Amino acid sequence: MSAARLHKSNDPFQVDQIDIPEPTGSDVLVRVRACGIVPNLKNVLAAADFLPELAFPEYPAIYGLDPAGEIAAVGPDVLEMSPGQRVYVNPGRSCGSCKQCRNSHPQRCKSYGLGGYHGFTPEAARPFRRYPWGGFAEYMIAPASAMVVLPDNVSYEEAARFGYLGTSYGALARAEAGPTTSVLINGATGTLGVGAILLALAMGVPKILAVARNEDTLASLKALAPSRIVTHSNNDGPCTDWAKKETDGDGPDIVIEALGPGSPPEATTHALKSLARGGRLAMIGGGFDALPIEPPWFMVNQISYLGCLWFTTAQGGEIAQMAAAGTLDLSPLTHEAFTLDQVDKAIEAACNRERGGLSNIVITP
Repeated sequence: MSAARLHKSNDPFQVDQIDIPEPTGSDVLVRVRACGIVPNLKNVLAAADFLPELAFPEYPAIYGLDPAGEIAAVGPDVLEMSPGQRVYVNPGRSCGSCKQCRNSHPQRCKSYGLGGYHGFTPEAARPFRRYPWGGFAEYMIAPASAMVVLPDNVSYEEAARFGYLGTSYGALARAEAGPTTSVLINGATGTLGVGAILLALAMGVPKILAVARNEDTLASLKALAPSRIVTHSNNDGPCTDWAKKETDGDGPDIVIEALGPGSPPEATTHALKSLARGGRLAMIGGGFDALPIEPPWFMVNQISYLGCLWFTTAQGGEIAQMAAAGTLDLSPLTHEAFTLDQVDKAIEAACNRERGGLSNIVITP
């Protein structure tokens, strides 16, 4: 099979011919049809050689975070899945046997990582060695427990966005978003922010406050549901007072923090300080600078700051069910496809999207 592999940091990807792996045990072989690319992949590739506190695929590495395709073969212990099924492959990998995994909290496992991307501790190198395949290849192997079965009305290109849709959904679910809440999405025009808006609409959130800089993309987002979405450009100043005014002086119940890497901490603080009493901020973005914290304000207002990492396969199934029912509308996404020998070009395209998070960059092996 063909696989786009990175042989050395800062080198271009190289398309190699390697053997198609064979599934064993409870694993599944997937014929990849589309794999999503997000702008942060460029940062991950640049960091692979100098962040020892993380784990990365070993060279020659097959990256590719968000694969979708059809099952080509199953291991002998797989009972409920069969060749031909259309699936999204959740890249979340954990040890499967520690206390956190046994208690259905794989993201809390010390070995947790995202296949085809990076792990969050040095111990995440262990699942990478067991499952070295990402989505930049014609075939890959993953556990059957990572399969999200796709409905017929979800294309492979749309499914290749499930990872970042799922991250937004996991944060909204943990923050208890629903028909009785208002949600401010900080960084609304990025990949995570657009996902949060589409999912908040699907979950019945009646008022969505979209905050970002790109005024053209903000206008496109508002057009999705003009009676439910209000927008604010950071070019017009901090969002704090605006958000309170839009929520009758109370502030939003939830903030989804989806700003990208390099965002100033003040942008997060402005959104945080807009929260209503009892409000919850769910952090899924890439702003890593320290925030000024005022413990008495958190205490008196009963504010929660929630760190939210990825999503479970079960939550991926819920996204698929919402798409099947039509409550989750993925039609606003526009897709731009690249072949395996164009991975480097696709990564650059993901960093320079005219429509921001409404653009979906995919590799089609």
